[in-house]
Amino acid sequence: MPLTIRPYRRLHCAILASVKRLLLITLLLLSNGPVYAEWVLVSGNDQTGVAVYLDPDTIRRKGDIVRMLILDDYKTVRTVEGISYFSAKRETLFDCAEERTRLLAFAEFSGNMGNGEVVYGNSDGDRWIPVESDSINKRLWEVACAKK
Repeated sequence: MPLTIRPYRRLHCAILASVKRLLLITLLLLSNGPVYAEWVLVSGNDQTGVAVYLDPDTIRRKGDIVRMLILDDYKTVRTVEGISYFSAKRETLFDCAEERTRLLAFAEFSGNMGNGEVVYGNSDGDRWIPVESDSINKRLWEVACAKK
């Protein structure tokens, strides 16, 4: 009698993927607690109405890959597909060797500076994209990779 475990293996992989997503969202939510991060202003552009901060305590480097937490704070409310928010935290990877970036997870907040309630979040992780010159991602990449 043949023994097969394939259906269980697929179920196990699906559960593992769900747990990973839940952990990433949980990490972003926990970073909203009463612990006061030392957000450092990277870019405050009045034309776009967004100030971009990073938390230097979250910068982690493994080889050429750097992971860090970034906060986008908007002067006016943003609304996307019926969801309104004033700020968003995002966990991002930067590849110092290839000069590219990848979004791992994000959470949007009803208040400024990552305060208020989480109104939306996602942790599917995007694909790698090149870092464009004269962009906020270029400035963040420079900080992450310690190149100016």
